[in-house]
Amino acid sequence: MKRILITSALPYINGIKHLGNLIGSQLPADLYARYMRAKGHEVAFICATDEHGTPAELAAIENKISTEEYCREMWQVQKDLSEQFFLSFDFFGRSSSASNHELTKLFALNLDKNGLLKKVEERQLYSGEDKRFLPDRYVIGTCPGCSYERARGDQCENCTRQLEASELINPRSVLSGSEDLELIKTSHLYLMQSKLKDKLLAWIESNKNWPILTTSIAKKWLMDGEGLQDRSITRDLDWGIPVEKEGRPWEGMENKVFYVWFDAPIAYISSTVDWAISRKEHPDYWKSWWLDDHGAKDVHYVQFMAKDNIPFHTLSFPATLLGTDQSWKLVDYIKGFNWLTYEGGKFSTSQKRGVFMNQALDLFPSDYWRWWLLSNAPESSDADFTWKSFQACINKDLADVLGNFVSRLTKFTLSKFGKRIPEGTQYSKEEYNTISEIEKIFKKYDDAMTRIEIRKATSNLRKIWSIGNEYLQRSQPWMMIKTDEEKAAKVIRFGFNLMLFYSEISEPFIPETSIKVKNCLGKLNNKLQWPSFKKDFNSIFERVETGEEFKPIENLFKKIDDSQALDLEKRFEGTDD
Repeated sequence: MKRILITSALPYINGIKHLGNLIGSQLPADLYARYMRAKGHEVAFICATDEHGTPAELAAIENKISTEEYCREMWQVQKDLSEQFFLSFDFFGRSSSASNHELTKLFALNLDKNGLLKKVEERQLYSGEDKRFLPDRYVIGTCPGCSYERARGDQCENCTRQLEASELINPRSVLSGSEDLELIKTSHLYLMQSKLKDKLLAWIESNKNWPILTTSIAKKWLMDGEGLQDRSITRDLDWGIPVEKEGRPWEGMENKVFYVWFDAPIAYISSTVDWAISRKEHPDYWKSWWLDDHGAKDVHYVQFMAKDNIPFHTLSFPATLLGTDQSWKLVDYIKGFNWLTYEGGKFSTSQKRGVFMNQALDLFPSDYWRWWLLSNAPESSDADFTWKSFQACINKDLADVLGNFVSRLTKFTLSKFGKRIPEGTQYSKEEYNTISEIEKIFKKYDDAMTRIEIRKATSNLRKIWSIGNEYLQRSQPWMMIKTDEEKAAKVIRFGFNLMLFYSEISEPFIPETSIKVKNCLGKLNNKLQWPSFKKDFNSIFERVETGEEFKPIENLFKKIDDSQALDLEKRFEGTDD
């Protein structure tokens, strides 16, 4: 048994996330967590809301409530939505927690002791109209790199370049729209990342198994242009973790807070602390996941994130960990994703373009979305959501393949044998050949899941589902029963064993459907155990026994018709306002 630590990028607190956010980190992380648990490994799947920085403050201002209240409400909204999408977090925390306050201050103190923090006097944009400094997203303007005209003061969402607000061309205040901004002297703490360049390069190059996307982005930010830059870790904001040293304001940093990208990834650790507390574990239990000298050497740590988060997780967060000279656990594998676009363009909250998580669940069950997103995961390139593609995928894969198999089997059995599994004859060459065919593809499926090759995994799972329909079509129990009821009963018994197998191996992808099928079979309390190649594979298909009662099941999946798809396309196409 291995110990697997899994983290997905922290979602910003500012509003409900869209489908692109979901497939960019949380959903594939959940897939992997469910798979690893089924394999018998000990898993800690940790996430939290990212509650500091300008997005939170600006959203609270827009909603006319305090930032603290806004974050509390939106944390609950995001937690509820994650549960409705069957995301199996072991703990879903908050970056504003007391434990993250404590750990963030401790990290800063240790970095300072090691000479890696420096007080820098600089000029920062100040708005006389707003009567305040304007850090990060309080400013928008033209990106100096790609000329995108609505670049934010922390990062350009068009080219992903990290920015300082003062770098923007024609900057203006988000609060008032004022362009009458001036640069005024202020001081901030900087993390001297440049001093850690060699350590970071050695560490990146030591991870030979990283995806090309992850490694290429990391090295680009590390080596291109002027290379790795020292970066401010404080901001002039009201909401956040106060910049304090040993319980007192840091000299010269009064009324400042730590920068969100400094404290946010530390929340992976603090949420593990809070998880341990919630489980009433030994106070040092969390250390066995995060400190090598407390047992974390044996932990395999995997991160999931969209490509815009890769620079921070391959450079800034590791720099924070390495800079302490303590035995913090560094990530072993980073699964990065490209963008999911919507009908050829970007998702947009302001233009009401695209589908967001709450809207998705109002339209279709969670498994519809999970299946389409995972089977179209933007692993090697960007992927585009279209309603035509969604319709085709759900109708073909879920309704016509898996759903059709379950429907044909259960309806026929109910009409000819009642609610109990018939005995029939022993399995014949036909069944054992089918098992052998499944085993070959299942090995490919299992290998793809281990490698986190999601599209390959979905392709092989789809093939395994298809084998069930092909078996029924070859056997034709509806014809066989006219001349040999015992053989027809055997086909039914084997079919129900296929159903149980499908519910188990499909659970990481479509957990809600898996529950429905297991409930149908009276196996709801069965702990999911991944099939093992060390045991007799044939025995897997002997677990639904003669005489067991099943509950009739309605159609698992309802098809999406052309008019419905067209209506949805028009409904979510957005506006140009």
